[in-house]
Amino acid sequence: MKVGVGMRILRKNLFSRLKKDIRVVFERDPAAKSVLEVVFCYSGLHAIWMHRISHALFKKGWIVAARMVSNFCRFLTGIEIHPGATIGDGLFIDHGTGIVIGETAELGKNVTLYQGVTLGGTGKEKGKRHPTIGNNVVIATGAKVLGSFKVGDHAKIGAGSVVLKEVPPYATVVGIPGRVVVLHGTRVHNEEEFRQALLNICKSQGYDVNNPNTRSEIFEEIDVDLDHDILPDPEKEMLEVFSRQIQRLENKVAELERELETTRAEISAESERTSALEISMVDKKVNLTKAKESSE
Repeated sequence: MKVGVGMRILRKNLFSRLKKDIRVVFERDPAAKSVLEVVFCYSGLHAIWMHRISHALFKKGWIVAARMVSNFCRFLTGIEIHPGATIGDGLFIDHGTGIVIGETAELGKNVTLYQGVTLGGTGKEKGKRHPTIGNNVVIATGAKVLGSFKVGDHAKIGAGSVVLKEVPPYATVVGIPGRVVVLHGTRVHNEEEFRQALLNICKSQGYDVNNPNTRSEIFEEIDVDLDHDILPDPEKEMLEVFSRQIQRLENKVAELERELETTRAEISAESERTSALEISMVDKKVNLTKAKESSE
């Protein structure tokens, strides 16, 4: 009797979870037209379902069987999720080809991943080496999140970004390496503006940001030191060089235009003087001619 009740509860929970998986697709993909289409044609959904099987096997210690299921999933969907990865409810994988999720990665609820996303590790260290993704996070096409740190709830990571250090909640990150450009809806252009915006948020939550110890602690929390977080940003540096060169060229062009206007004014004045002199000479010649004719 108890076994029968347990099986009914298990089936109910299973179907409830499957329904939620399908509902998530309709909520986040306007291209979804029918339940049959979603069930049979969405590789991201297939990858999530197969990961649940491989993850259950992995937790029971059946490592080879779990890896075989995950490899079959990669062959079938083009999505590689390590059996050891922990994935919360509400995950949506859209156009999932090329997605890689590492062994110690942890995903919260209602995460959205697009094609080509990598949640990878750094170095050869054992233990936790992949990122922890918070709730309601969106990671866009081709983004790479590398290392053992947390991406805060409701964060957004732009397409093609490479994120190497912790991302605060409600932040938008873009670039290589990833930089916070929006925090809680406030546009930030550099590290100083980012720190100031973070202090304002902490102040609104009741923290004493004027206390040096509190400020130091807040800044330490966002300053996660990874092996390869110090990378050059060639695009930014090149843009800065171009900007300086363009500014110098604009200044030079403006200077040349001023010189040209001065030269034109001088030429115009000289031309007027020359014309007046020529007219004067012509008038004198005419007068001399008339005087000569009258004398004759």
